[in-house]
Amino acid sequence: MTDPISDYLTRLRNAIKANHRIVEIPGSNLKKEITRVLFEKGYILNYKFDVVENKNVIKIALKYNPVTKQPAISKMERISRPGLRKYKGAMEMPRVINGLGIAIITTSKGVMTDKEARKENVGGEVLCYVY
Repeated sequence: MTDPISDYLTRLRNAIKANHRIVEIPGSNLKKEITRVLFEKGYILNYKFDVVENKNVIKIALKYNPVTKQPAISKMERISRPGLRKYKGAMEMPRVINGLGIAIITTSKGVMTDKEARKENVGGEVLCYVY
């Protein structure tokens, strides 16, 4: 696998389109941090880190509106990829849908949203947009 973050986003997208409640994704430290950010911002219900047959697995409970059955995540878009990395400074952080969505950034201070990176005054690699 050449791009594990794209695989992570694709598995989430596919699970949402199929209306699954839980999705299992192969784990890594970066994926754990992205999952933590999604949970803190309310895009997923819950998550759990497991070890199945000596392999790390992240189990994610997806969030849906109880009345309309619409998913909390309408779109996930990969920005920086292995062939073309996208870095932004603290003052150049992107605003996703004028602040309604989030951009997940990996910085020297860890994985955080665009708003947190602006507040901490750090730049980094823009991994993806979520809204």
